[in-house]
Amino acid sequence: MSISARLLAVPALLLALFTWQVADGGPLLRWDERLSSALRHPDRFSELLSDLGNVPVALPVLLVVAGYVAWLGRRAGEPRWWGPAAAALTAMALVPLIVVPLKIWTDRPGTPAVPPATGYFPSGHTATAMIAYGGAVLVLLPWLTPGRARRTAVGVAVVLVAAVSYGLVRRGYHWPLDVAASWCLGAVLLGALRLAVVRIGAPKRSVGVSHSDA
Repeated sequence: MSISARLLAVPALLLALFTWQVADGGPLLRWDERLSSALRHPDRFSELLSDLGNVPVALPVLLVVAGYVAWLGRRAGEPRWWGPAAAALTAMALVPLIVVPLKIWTDRPGTPAVPPATGYFPSGHTATAMIAYGGAVLVLLPWLTPGRARRTAVGVAVVLVAAVSYGLVRRGYHWPLDVAASWCLGAVLLGALRLAVVRIGAPKRSVGVSHSDA
């Protein structure tokens, strides 16, 4: 097993730990509730930020980038031009298949800022944002020349995921632990996606800025 594959065990174990704490009402929940109380302050801005994790907002970004990457690969004569796009879309399809059963099993109530309900753990919006924006960047990176373009792409994805995470906690749509658990899930899925993209192989040519722009 490669070092990269072994590193996926870290977020996977953290996700298991968080899930166990939520399911059993462990002591970590008390810290989580205190942190939520300190950070929670519903406003319109935080609501708008959380909306960036909506499927109708985030999924089209991944679809467009995946389609563009597939087109670049086919134009360049890559034998598996469809591979990275298919891997990214598979990662996105896995999000509800993992998140929904966890929501049902843990049956966690929401914060005082939302109507009484359960099924808030983990955060589907956070996981959707991580795979949509992070996955889009991962499949696009091999086509970008190292330098400013790559740093910008990664930076944009990080900012978008951070904005969604902040908005969800600030608005009170989710407890901080719900969001942290989805970071772990997203890290596992993105790590697996990266391994898949590496295995498929780097493209023969790239687009974007030149080395002189770095």
